[in-house]
Amino acid sequence: MALFFDTAWFDAKITARNLTRGDVARALGIGDESLADIWKDQRELSARDVAALAALLGVSVGEVAEHAGVSTPVPQSNAREVADQLAEIAERLTRLERMVADMKALLIDLRGRT
Repeated sequence: MALFFDTAWFDAKITARNLTRGDVARALGIGDESLADIWKDQRELSARDVAALAALLGVSVGEVAEHAGVSTPVPQSNAREVADQLAEIAERLTRLERMVADMKALLIDLRGRT
């Protein structure tokens, strides 16, 4: 992961798409000076900028964020651990739904007695 703006990566992607930095500035709706600040890592990209760059460069939003130095690494989890956690949540939800149904039946019963 790039800790800072990866100028070489962005320039390579721009060149591969036959674009210029001016094209990027226009796509972001900013001037050349603002784009230069981004390239010098003196201005961070917004979420909108990241999405626009991803579309322009034909890459994922995650790739742009990573190479722009604005992404936070997501810890990798064990698939089995995630499946176990989801199963536990499903069981708890089933118990809660059963409790709500029981309470609803009790309320209906109590209303019928009055």
